Amino acid sequence: MDLEEKISRLRTTSMKEARAEGNAIIDKYREALQKVLEDHKEEALRQSETRIKAETISAKLQLNQTMARSQLELKRMQGKVQQELKDKIFEEAAILVQDFMKTDDYKDYLIKCIRKAVAFAGDDIVVIYINPSDEELLPALEAAAGAELTVSKEDFTGGIRAVIRSRNVLIDDSFKTALRNEYDKFFFSGGGSIA
Repeated sequence: MDLEEKISRLRTTSMKEARAEGNAIIDKYREALQKVLEDHKEEALRQSETRIKAETISAKLQLNQTMARSQLELKRMQGKVQQELKDKIFEEAAILVQDFMKTDDYKDYLIKCIRKAVAFAGDDIVVIYINPSDEELLPALEAAAGAELTVSKEDFTGGIRAVIRSRNVLIDDSFKTALRNEYDKFFFSGGGSIA
């Protein structure tokens, strides 16, 4: 073999080895890049899933806050409407009381209340007050109930009030107190729809 053949063969062998080494380096580099790409895809997927979960939680939280505000506003509006209805009901009740005070049944009611107060007092001194608006009924009531009555300086809408000082007792059969007590106790129950 002459020198040129040897050089050619050496060149061919060197080139094969260089190509094989180059291809091996490229393959390793390609595998490394492929691994980096796969890792990057996995990380990006994890981050997007985490972001989706966080956004979902945030959206649910905002929805719950909005619903809570809406429910609070509805309750406030319902309370306002119920208060308006309650006031209207008791305004009508006050009108009915005024109408009742113009009847003979009212006079009978006063006589019954006066007799009950006198019976409760027994031997103790009792001061029985009638409403200023009932002053014209004073003589008839005293005659029918057999008790001395006093016209109150305070308007208590109707009915009677009686004081037994020896026992520190106040008998309050006034319409003003009865209406106020009922007003304080009154509330709307349920919440079903009106059909």
